[in-house]
Amino acid sequence: MTQAATQKDALFTSGFSTFAVKDIGAAMRFYGETLGLDVSETNEGMNLGIPGGGHVFVYPKGDHEPAVFTVFNLKVNDIDQAVDELNSRGITFLQYGEPIKTDEEGIFRGGGQGNGPNIAWFNDPSMNILSIIEE
Repeated sequence: MTQAATQKDALFTSGFSTFAVKDIGAAMRFYGETLGLDVSETNEGMNLGIPGGGHVFVYPKGDHEPAVFTVFNLKVNDIDQAVDELNSRGITFLQYGEPIKTDEEGIFRGGGQGNGPNIAWFNDPSMNILSIIEE
């Protein structure tokens, strides 16, 4: 191990990501109840548990403008099963044209084309873009 790597290891103890939402109450219901993820309220926002470990800090921002890119990805074993389950929970998947053309279910089937993973995108209540990705 290089000295620089040792210094970096000693400098950082952990890490997490963040993103904003317009309404923290709606976000807690969506992420906790609709998606079934582990959420906990903090004084400043909410911690969103990541399956497998870690968390994302989600904070309220009254003038929130959603990003034009994916802010949170969840891995799934079977994308068709996951899309069906999430549809039954009221989630509508986004439709895209080329170069990431999605099928009628909202799935980009990159895996079968050798063009990346199978992936489907959807929005949270604040219009942030989320995805499920088949492992």
